[in-house]
Amino acid sequence: MGGKLSPGIYRVHKPVGATSFSVVQQFIAEAQAAQPGKRIPVCHGGTLDPFAEGLLLVLVGQAPRLFELLHAVPKTYEAEVVWGTEMDTGDLHGRPVHQGDAAGLTPERLDAALASFVGWQAQVPPTTSAKKVGGEPAYRKVHRGEHVELPPSQVYLHAARWLSHDLPGRSRLWLSCRGGYYVRALARDVGRELGCGAHLSALKRTAIGPWEDPGPTGPRGWLHGRALLPWARVRTLTDAEVGELRRERAISASGVQPPDWALPKGFPDPEAPIRGFHQGRLTFLLRERDGALWRELELRGGL
Repeated sequence: MGGKLSPGIYRVHKPVGATSFSVVQQFIAEAQAAQPGKRIPVCHGGTLDPFAEGLLLVLVGQAPRLFELLHAVPKTYEAEVVWGTEMDTGDLHGRPVHQGDAAGLTPERLDAALASFVGWQAQVPPTTSAKKVGGEPAYRKVHRGEHVELPPSQVYLHAARWLSHDLPGRSRLWLSCRGGYYVRALARDVGRELGCGAHLSALKRTAIGPWEDPGPTGPRGWLHGRALLPWARVRTLTDAEVGELRRERAISASGVQPPDWALPKGFPDPEAPIRGFHQGRLTFLLRERDGALWRELELRGGL
């Protein structure tokens, strides 16, 4: 897609080997080429490890201000789990830290082990994760040879199932989780529960909310207007209401419409703000308080 890079969210397929930041850099270069001298904010909507592939969201213009709202919606993955060896990184590029006997694994044992991780859990992130320690990603400290201990985080696994088995060697896994979940840590912890050790040899993010991975040959998709945050309710705004909101005054809570996309049944409420649209653009994020709607955030120029 040539020309000016429009504000919004882009669906991109990140290939194996690339970093999430390298994909962002490509967008920054494209934006600078189209509008030299103009700085356009660009970030990604959640890291994918270099060994992983799949959907990466790239947020452009005012869209990086929506970043935190992407965390609380479903992310789906497919992964390949290798049995018999735990790696320090949780993936195929690490050093073995434990080796065990996987000969006794059965589909039934694997089903039972996986089921115990569904729901809210305390999960210790991999030491080679992007989790910040003292303002710096943990993996940078580990690569310098520093000892890192990460505290557990509360994470949510909505659903998980095995797609296939090639025992005792490996199994393929599908899962749906909330943002902040580490699939590498799940493989590590299932391996520990079974006593044999495990790590990931492949990981693919297939979707975030309603947005699917376009695949390596698919066109990147530009999300804007009603396609943004479709799990949030909607309020159409008049010119007068826009004026009121800009003066930090409340507007009527009537006329709020339901979301455009429903979360999976039982998934935790993301407590999303109400999307305020003016002339077809997402212009405000609103919160309901005391029976009225108040401005939480204005997206200048709209998305």
